[in-house]
Amino acid sequence: MPFDFSIISLKDILDILLVAFILYKTYKVMKSSGSINIFIGILVFIIIWIIVSQVLQMRLLGSIFDKLVSVGVIALIVLFQDEIRQFLLTLGSRYRSNSLFRFLKGKKYNDSNKNDIMPIVMACLSMGKGKVGALIVLEKDVPLDNIVMTGDVIDANINQRLIENIFFKNSPLHDGAMIISGKRIKAAGCILPVSHNLNIPKELGLRHRAALGVSQETDALAIIVSEETGGISIAYKGEFYLKLNAEELERMLTNEYINQA
Repeated sequence: MPFDFSIISLKDILDILLVAFILYKTYKVMKSSGSINIFIGILVFIIIWIIVSQVLQMRLLGSIFDKLVSVGVIALIVLFQDEIRQFLLTLGSRYRSNSLFRFLKGKKYNDSNKNDIMPIVMACLSMGKGKVGALIVLEKDVPLDNIVMTGDVIDANINQRLIENIFFKNSPLHDGAMIISGKRIKAAGCILPVSHNLNIPKELGLRHRAALGVSQETDALAIIVSEETGGISIAYKGEFYLKLNAEELERMLTNEYINQA
């Protein structure tokens, strides 16, 4: 008997699209955090549960699966508490409440905003030529106050010479991360959460792992200058953008930091 598509309403289509969107976003989060196998396992378990309970209607096995699902929800909350915390922080950030109004008004971009990132770009290029390792985190909508507390508060204007002096090899703050919030260098020597993603290339060191970690737990943009190669990279939304030149670095900071601020 052919299926009657006329019984599908607009609400059903919207329901399916929303579920597909949630699954896609969950897949991206799991993939970036190195938990893709767990996501696949959960998806397989849910499919088996639906088949047993709804299609085959096995009461005994279905009741067992129902109990496992109810307990499994609590286990997932404990297992993915960092990811859930990141999602709630992003959802409740001040940006989310004002994004619609800013969209209606349109983005306001001017040369003064561009001048805010040029000292960062020039400092990274200079440190790259000298193979001076650096890790700079640009705060966006999710506050990084907990990370700032792990370092030394500076609260200074963004300045190329100051950035280079902080990451100078003999500086006591060169091993940690610099946090930039708005138009200020907020702190330096900060400790970042390290990513445990097994897919990170072996040639990338601890700075890259720390940058990826903060990009997975927050919406921050992290710039890395390699001490071994002098290469400049960015970690953003759980992904690496490696071996950037000056134009690519400036363009990405403009698009993902200035225009999103």
